[in-house]
Amino acid sequence: MQLPSKRPTGTGGFLPMHIQRATADDLPEILRLQRRCYQSEAELYGDPHLPPLRQTQGELVAEFRGKAFFKIVEQGRVVASVRCHLQERTLLIERLIVTPERQGQGLGTALLSYVEGCFPEAGRAELFTGHRSERNLRLYHRLGYREVRRQAVAPHLTLVFLQKPLSHPG
Repeated sequence: MQLPSKRPTGTGGFLPMHIQRATADDLPEILRLQRRCYQSEAELYGDPHLPPLRQTQGELVAEFRGKAFFKIVEQGRVVASVRCHLQERTLLIERLIVTPERQGQGLGTALLSYVEGCFPEAGRAELFTGHRSERNLRLYHRLGYREVRRQAVAPHLTLVFLQKPLSHPG
């Protein structure tokens, strides 16, 4: 899927942006982007040891074997990524990341919409974020996700689980 980028090229046009399945070769770049993106979450929660910041290359490779990874590539580099997998009829969406300089420009929305459409057998999608991650919560609510439960995982962190019913044409 190719979408127009919101960042002009300087020549009056737009940079091409592609959503596609990530490959094993993309994993080092995705891991670097993940660590960069989760720095702001670490600051928000006062915890530099959040699992996305501690994940190793080996752990990511193992995770890649059981999940579908998607990416947005802009000018030859990964600027956004998400991973997901189907559990029964629920699409579990994890670690939506967008490079900080491109946040708020529709890349996360595009990725979520794309992966929601990739699994026609899914009756709903579920994801989670931290309770202080107001920007994430606003995005998910705007896209039709509703809170279904909370789970305290540390004194400073409660996960907010959100679901959205999925309807697929036909």
